[in-house]
Parts: sequence; structure tokens; C-alpha cells
Amino acid sequence: MTVVTSWDLFEDLRAAQDDMLRMNGGRSWRTARHYDDSAGTEAWAPAVDISERGDGYMVVADVPGVAAGDVEITFEDGLLTIQGDRHQVHEAASAAPSKKHRTERRYGAFRRSITLPSHVDADKIEASAQDGVLVVLVPKADRAQAMHIKVTGGTRRDAVTSGMAGSNGSS
Repeated sequence: MTVVTSWDLFEDLRAAQDDMLRMNGGRSWRTARHYDDSAGTEAWAPAVDISERGDGYMVVADVPGVAAGDVEITFEDGLLTIQGDRHQVHEAASAAPSKKHRTERRYGAFRRSITLPSHVDADKIEASAQDGVLVVLVPKADRAQAMHIKVTGGTRRDAVTSGMAGSNGSS
């Protein structure tokens, strides 16, 4: 007798969402807030996109309002860390203080750490920032580049026999 079971992707997603709601005290993961107790402010971290190309990895981070000099990038033991500080825009001292009606943007220190594979060339990492977008290019080491292996003709038995002969030290 064959037993057929069905899998419902949406049921798994609903269960995961319920778990997230329980962990965040009933708030959705999108609205969950993280606070920096030392500063008494809400912590933030820039959104990142990570993609792989043939020659390396590209990390793109949204850092609007952050000057290039306020960003530090380090790479150590396979961990790429982007950290910095976004300063709040202060009003001119001569202007009358304004009454804030809504404050949604986050300010202060941020830190994002991304684990990358060990086969990268750390000495050739490059970073650039323009219009609030930080781009970090992490090249793969030469040995990690994809290789094309030529397939030769012959019988499968010949290939297996020659491979076994080479593996035990005899020729």
C-alpha cells in the first residue's frame, strides 16, 4: 500500500509567521523594534542585497544620509562587517525649534556582518558609495573560479580502470 502525504507550503509559512508573532510579543516581524539600551534609541541596520557573480560577490547596502567617511568596512575570518553612523540633521540654531509630528527615520550607529565563503581574495575587496548606496565587491580567489574540464572519448571501463590505477600509486 502506498501512503501519499501532501505538503502545503502556505501552512508552513503560516506556522512560521505564528512563531514570529509569539517571539515578538504579538507584533509582526516587520514592525518589531530593536532598541539600543545604552543610547535609549531605536537601533537600525541598513538593508543589504548579496549576489554572486562568476568572479566574486557583490554586497549592496542602503545607507542614505551616511557620508563615506562615516562607514567602516572590515573583513576578517570570512566575516564582512559594514559599520558606521548616521547623524540626525539638526536645525539651525537661529531657527525656532520645531515640533515633531512623526519620526520614522533611524539614526545612530549601525553594524551588519555577512559571512562569506573562505575562497575570497580579501586583498582585492573594493567599496564605493554613491547616492546613499554602498557597493562592496569581494572577488573570488583564483582557485575558486569555475574551471572547464575537457571530456575525452573512451569507454567507461577504461576510465574507471585508469582512475583506480592512479589512486593506489601504481601506473
